[in-house]
Amino acid sequence: MQKAVFLDRDGTIIEDVGYLSDVGQIRILPGAAEAIRLLNSNGFKVIIVTNQAGVARGYFTESRANEINEKLVQLLADRGSVVERIYYCPHHIEGIVEKYKKECNCRKPNPGMIEQAVKELDIDINNSYMIGDKSSDIEAGRRAGCKTIVVGGSINHQELEVLSQSVDHIAIDLFEAVKWLVHLNGRRT
Repeated sequence: MQKAVFLDRDGTIIEDVGYLSDVGQIRILPGAAEAIRLLNSNGFKVIIVTNQAGVARGYFTESRANEINEKLVQLLADRGSVVERIYYCPHHIEGIVEKYKKECNCRKPNPGMIEQAVKELDIDINNSYMIGDKSSDIEAGRRAGCKTIVVGGSINHQELEVLSQSVDHIAIDLFEAVKWLVHLNGRRT
């Protein structure tokens, strides 16, 4: 079994532009590629788990979501950073595309995407982490049984105060979060 770090996509690795629907909108956040490289060099599998309700809402297709995710993996690889896999949830109960309009176990804060990765990739969940910028990310990680780190700028003060009660660490950005967890695990930075 291997340790992994599950990462939210929008607001954690890349700029959150709302419903990202074009590869040209992908902007990797400062330090994100370096953070992923640091995880790679310290033996952590890196797995992205992302809600993509834009599919259910009809803003873009599943094919477009896959194209964007593939481009992100390529952009990160160009910077020497390896993402093992991306899991995404296209569902939303308020969607307009009937196929995706439903309650599901994969939409964060539910842990379905993480649980799927654990089964498919032989992950040691008890020694793994979920890093994200929203309470739904943290709750998904907690429900799956891994440690949690909340990052960054998009969380309002009140939500951050509530989250501080349940997360293992709070960091300004992904790079700071990864430096903390690598140090905690006695690895090199």
